Amino acid sequence: MAGEPSRVILDLGCGTGLLCNAYAERGHHVTGADPSNAMLEVARKKPFGSAIEWIQTSAQSFRSSKRFDLITMTGHAFQVLLEDADVRAAFSTMREHLNSGGKIVFESRNPAIDWSKHWNYEMRIDLPTGSVVESRKFIAYENEKMTFDLIYQFPDETLVSNSELRFLTKEKIEQFVHEASLKVDTIFGDWHGGGFDHRKSEEMIFVVHKN
Repeated sequence: MAGEPSRVILDLGCGTGLLCNAYAERGHHVTGADPSNAMLEVARKKPFGSAIEWIQTSAQSFRSSKRFDLITMTGHAFQVLLEDADVRAAFSTMREHLNSGGKIVFESRNPAIDWSKHWNYEMRIDLPTGSVVESRKFIAYENEKMTFDLIYQFPDETLVSNSELRFLTKEKIEQFVHEASLKVDTIFGDWHGGGFDHRKSEEMIFVVHKN
């Protein structure tokens, strides 16, 4: 999506900077934004972290004098936008900061899939200090929103993080895109560039540009 270096790229909800680091390694000019300072502290330690501009802010509140050739929101960060106002503010941010001819790319899980049957998992992670069991537990799905627990079982304690995600339909997302004076170019159904099947595709990967 980025094309040839050196493009100007913004990653909203960059987390620990994995994607930002990959783009910087390829010679792009990268800005990573995330509301979590703890995530950004990890991101700064990536091999190309010193070449990246890191900003602690939400997608809704991000402001910069820069304009970007590519704006990404990956890792299903779009689904953390729980209210209509948050979705509209994020799209407004992206439109305002997008260069003419630039692209916006983000993904959301397809709500036609019964996620309650696929959500739970458990895995063991072996660390130098001992093993940790990570698990995810579905709690409820109501009014487009899923609640779930992410659980980490250490030898001497258990940590539980309760989370909520919003599962908007393709049609509702397209409406928000239209309201923001943006246009959907393509919707992929998987990470290999396959077409979107509303009954079977787990992912809805949107590629968007300015009207």
